[in-house]
Amino acid sequence: MRWSRQQVQDDGVGTEQALPGLRGLLRSVRTPEFAGAVFHEVEARSVLNRVPGGSPVPFRWTVNPYRGCSHACVYCLAGPTRVLMADGSTRPIAQLRVGDAVMGTERVDGLRRYVATEVVAHWSTRRPAVRLRLSGGTEIVASGEHRFLTERGWRHVTGGWCRSGRRPRLREGDMLLGPGAFGERPAARHTAGYRRGYLCGLVRGDGPSPAQPDRCFPSDRLALEVLGRAHHFMSLEQRRSRAPAGPTMAAAGRVVDGRIAPPADHALPREPDRVDTAIGWPRHAGEDWCAGFLAGLLDARGSVARGELRIGHTDEEVVGRVAGALHRLGFRFAVEPGEHGERVVRLAGGPGELVRLVALAGPAVRRDVGGAPVGGAARVVAVEPLGRTEAMYDITTDTGDFVAEGVVSHNCFARGTHTYLDLDAGADFDSQIVVKVNVARVLERELSAPRWAGEPVAMGTNTDPYQRAEGRYRLMPGVIGALARSGTPFSLLTKGTVLTRDLPLLTAAAADVPVGLGVSIALLDRGLQAGLEPGTPSPEARLDLVRRIADAGLPCGVMVAPVLPLLTDSTEALDALLGRIAAAGATGASVLALHLRPGTREWFLAWLAREHPRLVEPYGRLYRRGPYVDAEYRRALGARVAPLLRRHGLASSDGVLRGPPGASELARAAVHSPQPEQLTLL
Repeated sequence: MRWSRQQVQDDGVGTEQALPGLRGLLRSVRTPEFAGAVFHEVEARSVLNRVPGGSPVPFRWTVNPYRGCSHACVYCLAGPTRVLMADGSTRPIAQLRVGDAVMGTERVDGLRRYVATEVVAHWSTRRPAVRLRLSGGTEIVASGEHRFLTERGWRHVTGGWCRSGRRPRLREGDMLLGPGAFGERPAARHTAGYRRGYLCGLVRGDGPSPAQPDRCFPSDRLALEVLGRAHHFMSLEQRRSRAPAGPTMAAAGRVVDGRIAPPADHALPREPDRVDTAIGWPRHAGEDWCAGFLAGLLDARGSVARGELRIGHTDEEVVGRVAGALHRLGFRFAVEPGEHGERVVRLAGGPGELVRLVALAGPAVRRDVGGAPVGGAARVVAVEPLGRTEAMYDITTDTGDFVAEGVVSHNCFARGTHTYLDLDAGADFDSQIVVKVNVARVLERELSAPRWAGEPVAMGTNTDPYQRAEGRYRLMPGVIGALARSGTPFSLLTKGTVLTRDLPLLTAAAADVPVGLGVSIALLDRGLQAGLEPGTPSPEARLDLVRRIADAGLPCGVMVAPVLPLLTDSTEALDALLGRIAAAGATGASVLALHLRPGTREWFLAWLAREHPRLVEPYGRLYRRGPYVDAEYRRALGARVAPLLRRHGLASSDGVLRGPPGASELARAAVHSPQPEQLTLL
């Protein structure tokens, strides 16, 4: 195994990071794609580990190819970079906050489409700046590590090294995917011309549609947003003319069942008023009036499906004015026959043109591109290092991506300084990863020994066999092959999606020996999960892993652990999580409360004091007797969970996990730990 650009430490180099007394050490390796981590490659003398006597788990043997786990990634954008929000507006990435809804993408029926997604983490750092220039004039300042989606997959801004070797980078001419450039809003935002255009479009577009006679606005909330703007614009028009206030949009704007109701009889105008003047057709329609007119019609009558905008009306003059306004502002369109005598103006050009129109016109009720397919946006013109370091920002979303300056951008699972150890020893080994490079060869020898009785072997019970480093070392294919050839049943527990690489091997092995697979999913809250398990796959990614395992015909249990008292243990939270687990195709689930061993306890309580100080005292009471939560709490949790497991079909009446014949014990093994106290947050 050879790593590119590696640095090998001998006995006299890097002694501050060496593991003292480590037997069989071949070398210690540092590599750029795992910043801050040292991999200690060892020749192990034995890899079959016997579980200590008295353990309640249903297996006696384990195999751990790794001891420790590290994650590190840094993807960042300059603060002014605009991000597409879920409502169609844009906002600089520096101004985003946790909980904001932005536009991301996901694959639906094999096709990548736009979907709304939530910001679950937001942070800043300083990185060397690189300018990316695109066709059409868009410029994006990012770090060299940042990735954008191209027709050829994800590509880094600049070259370098990543966990799979030399990282793929952007090149001149590459097509980036996304909706396209956002465009610029008019400098004079709400001029008199814009206001009159908006009122004209709103009033002429309002009223029952032949196709939808009872609808004008989607909801009371949206109607009030529109009415607030209309009332403000009418007030400005009245002050501007210094005319006595006649009946305004407010008089004609009572909200009834989510629409603007007709004015009361006593409010009817007795003489020409400012409403008549405001909604009149202009002699010369300038760009401001056209933008306002389209915004008003969008608020009154526009409809969007899969990123395509349509505006329908029975009045030919209104249809003609819509077409004229779009033409004046540089948008392509088509006029088509609609239902019930309507003529429909359809905006051409796909999601990108809708985003540009929303940015230009600025309706009160935003329109998004959700459901639209993702297409090409712009080609790379140049990648230019700027020779300076700048403040950079990044976010984490549920979909793992977002739209920045009109192109699809990858996001970070955790800060670059976040490394963690999937080992019960705690933070002492957070950057020291022991790799048993000869694990397959030694395991083959031990399994062929006459004394080996072919008992079930569990993996993932101490450290995750499918952590990031497995993508580089590829130890598990050899382990799976050795177990299958010896006729040894085995189980795997992981939170790593790298397992999907080996699904064909696991399926083949299952034809010869019982195989059980388990996935660890503790909670659905991505914000909480990102803080507790930085750098690990998201809950959605793990649920997708369960689906892939089930689709391959293999039994898959889920370890719902650790359950955090007073944070993730409510009936509602557990019900939602178990429901998603069942829907993904899991054959069973096991629910365990948090254990706080020495090392983990200190780290967790420090996190708790920082993030949830009100819970420090209750946790002190719950864990007053040691690493295990109070027995009364465990009983209460069990009583709460049992009916939920039955409701979602994840346990039989006696609590035994269900799975295909011959695999129930392995499925059970896949979601248990050899020593419960070893179940840490990591």
